[in-house]
Amino acid sequence: MELHDVWFVLIAVLWTGYFFLEGFDFGVGVLTKLLARNRPEKRVLINTIGPVWDGNEVWLLSAGGATFAAFPEWYATLFSGFYLPLLLILVCLIVRGVAFEYRVKRPEENWQRNWEHAIFWCSLIPAFMWGVAFGNIVGGVKIDRNFEYVGTLWDLFNPYALLGGLVTLTLFTFHGAVFTALKTVGDIRERARKLAFQVGLVTAALAVVFLLWTQVESGNGKSLVAMVVAVAALVVALMANQAGREGWSFALSGVTIVAAVAMLFLSLFPNVMPSSLDDAWSLTVTNASSSPYTLKIMTWCAAIATPIVLLYQSWTYWVFRKRIGTQHIAEAAH
Repeated sequence: MELHDVWFVLIAVLWTGYFFLEGFDFGVGVLTKLLARNRPEKRVLINTIGPVWDGNEVWLLSAGGATFAAFPEWYATLFSGFYLPLLLILVCLIVRGVAFEYRVKRPEENWQRNWEHAIFWCSLIPAFMWGVAFGNIVGGVKIDRNFEYVGTLWDLFNPYALLGGLVTLTLFTFHGAVFTALKTVGDIRERARKLAFQVGLVTAALAVVFLLWTQVESGNGKSLVAMVVAVAALVVALMANQAGREGWSFALSGVTIVAAVAMLFLSLFPNVMPSSLDDAWSLTVTNASSSPYTLKIMTWCAAIATPIVLLYQSWTYWVFRKRIGTQHIAEAAH
């Protein structure tokens, strides 16, 4: 296997880790409107992800940085062609982080309510837009012979990409609801399980259509296996949720995300960004990659740094592993 193939796999792993981890905290952010009935319950939801949400975003930074270094042509075409959608995601991530920190800095009702609105919308919009972005990456966009995107902003909002956005939004919300049930106690835990089942049914219907569409258009034998694993894991996750086995349900919803992302990358390879105008103009792991020397240096750096990152992030989750409920929320926390 060539180094550019290795780095394609590593970037796929980074995106998979990002969607697995950031997926549930996007979902929890959406649930602040759908599940929480009052301010203490909103604080319970936010506190379940409070210690980990910023660490989860490290995976996005790593994925973006690895793409820039390993596949500069891919990075250039992607970030120039998808400039406005990716800028919207970036702004949402910035505002979302500020909202988490500033929400309890003042006691006024309007102040806290406005930041709560920001948490909801800045969780929902990226959850949807990432699906739109990857739908376009896998489905193909208008790339010319110079490897430049020549389409318009509205070309990105095609039916396949919009369906991808709905799948990621509902899947992340389901993932977040299961995580909430796993991390809370009392009435909010029971309501989270019920909502997870309802959202999970919608997710299953949308995901089956999207994955089948992907398989028919650009799939292969390996992507078919990943699709079957994703659908089966989602069904069993729903069953485990109904049985009150939150740990199994969360693990299986995570397997669903991992398998679904794996299917997208398996369908994509050896392309990294297909051209819908001419297959010969598609960006591939070969024509979009950096030099072998650059990839070699990156491989050594990743081999040293990655275990350290995994260890400290695992330690964080272990420290904050206990369940919480409204009884753990002080009446005046600011």
